[in-house]
Amino acid sequence: MFVQSRRMIVTEDHADELVERFSKAGILEEQEGFIDSTVMVKKANRGDEEVMVLVRWESEQNCKEWQKSEVHIAGHKAKLGKPKPDYLIHTEFSSYEIKSIKKRP
Repeated sequence: MFVQSRRMIVTEDHADELVERFSKAGILEEQEGFIDSTVMVKKANRGDEEVMVLVRWESEQNCKEWQKSEVHIAGHKAKLGKPKPDYLIHTEFSSYEIKSIKKRP
């Protein structure tokens, strides 16, 4: 199993916008090897907010095939030259290979 993560820091009161954006149904769910996606918001009393999106794939190869797909590339090309939202402070991407999972018996 393979996991991609996207960690985003946004200004206060904007986490819900990202939660909505990354929770909508789309073409990703139709991709071969896609397992699921999880959207999380770090608990904070005030100040900047952190949103984490995890996408699980059956394999790294499935993830790479999605990244090379025409649909994925077209989506990124459509955003070229457009400014990022003012509320988006920082974005960080990571990838992980799952080595172990414990489940309740």
